[in-house]
Amino acid sequence: MSLKPIVFFALVAACGGAPAAQNPNTTHTTQAELGPAPGDDAARLSWAIDGPQRSAADKARDAARHPKETLAFFGVTDKSHVIELWPGGGWYTEILAPYLRDDGKLTVTNFDPAKAQGEQKEFAESFDKKLSSAPSVYGKVEVRRIAPPEDLSLGPDGSADVVLTFRNLHGWINNGYEKKVFEAAFKALKPGGVFGICEHRANPGVDPKTSAKTGYIPEQSVIDLAQSVGFKLGGKSEINANPKDDHNHDNGVWSLAPTFRGGDKDRAKYGAIGESDRMTLKFVKP
Repeated sequence: MSLKPIVFFALVAACGGAPAAQNPNTTHTTQAELGPAPGDDAARLSWAIDGPQRSAADKARDAARHPKETLAFFGVTDKSHVIELWPGGGWYTEILAPYLRDDGKLTVTNFDPAKAQGEQKEFAESFDKKLSSAPSVYGKVEVRRIAPPEDLSLGPDGSADVVLTFRNLHGWINNGYEKKVFEAAFKALKPGGVFGICEHRANPGVDPKTSAKTGYIPEQSVIDLAQSVGFKLGGKSEINANPKDDHNHDNGVWSLAPTFRGGDKDRAKYGAIGESDRMTLKFVKP
């Protein structure tokens, strides 16, 4: 397997953000104005998913990412206080912000553009711009400025109902601070709170530090890590599984849609696979 392109990703991930190719709508902003939300929880989530603040490209990925089913599995309701870690281009933020706007709370992590450099600075500025682009959508979102591994405070201890992360763990492992993030999530959650993780799934038994360079992580290593900081496994779901993905590609997970890092080489083959095979794990703070 060629690792040269993957090493490039690792350098980008070291800045704390996902690469633009993996989040093609990172710079997408919207002037959408959202009116009153439906009163019913389920209707409110559908309203947020279908809203004009989301681009057509983002909505097209719902079939692979299953946001409604995933958030339900993690126990998120419209009254939850949710912390979203490393939101990247804000794919889930676009859903969570309006869903939680009226009766819940959304906190997101981001870096300080005044202190960040290079790719990290670009992603920080882009995400801040996104949040300021539509006050009716993002006006109540709280931003926690972090600077890992030294500063990973996610807010007051025991304040959150749910902490969520989507396809970020491989970057934390590549940077060597994955346990610190898990510890921060544990501290921020209330007793009974949920840490929800979606991540590209490697074949069982592989070394996570090696497989992280390809974007994939073995499921058991995630469970072991979460349990080492005090979490209990609350459940597994195959909502985001893809049996067509054998986890072995020249450019790692970035060979697949939507990145297609290999360009035209084997594009039809990778297109037929679809997006990556993903574990969906729910951990509970006792």
